[in-house]
Amino acid sequence: MLPSRFVSALIPVLYLAACATPQPVHLVERFDPQSPYQHFFRTNKEAACDAGRRALLSQGYVVERPSADVLQGTKFFQPDPERSTTLQVSLVCTTSGGGAVIYANARELRFALKAGGSSAGLSVAGLGSISLPWGAANENLIKTGEATVTDTDFYQRFFSLVDIEVE
Repeated sequence: MLPSRFVSALIPVLYLAACATPQPVHLVERFDPQSPYQHFFRTNKEAACDAGRRALLSQGYVVERPSADVLQGTKFFQPDPERSTTLQVSLVCTTSGGGAVIYANARELRFALKAGGSSAGLSVAGLGSISLPWGAANENLIKTGEATVTDTDFYQRFFSLVDIEVE
C-alpha cells in the first residue's frame, strides 16, 4: 500500500498532467454554416474565378491554376533574417443558384533558419574509424509550424477585394 503523503502529492501532479494534454482537434471543429471561407457572387463561375485571380495578383501573390475551377496563390514573407513565412491561398470556384461561390482556404507555413554542423569520417579496415568535425556549418530552413488561417477578418478583406474585381 502507498503512503498517504505520497498519494496526496501525486494527485496534483496527475491533475496538472491531464490539464497539459491538448484537446483533440476534432472536438473543437464546429462545422459552422456561417463559414468565413465562402462567398457568393452574382456572376458566372468563370468571372468570379478570374476576379479571385486578379485580387491575388494585385496583392503580390504568385498564382498557379491547376484546373479551370481551382487557383493557388503563394506569397512569401520574411519578418526577420532568421524566420520566413509563406501564405498559401487556395480558391475553388463553383456554380451556385444564379451565380457563383468561391471557397477560399489560406494556410500559413512558418520556417526558421537552423544551423547544423557536419563532420567528416575516415575508416581504415582493421584499425577502426575516426570522425573529425568539419569547419563549415550549413544552414537550412526548417518548417516549424503550419496552420489554416481561421481569422474571419482575413477572408472578409479578401472577398471585399474580389467583389471590387468582379464589378
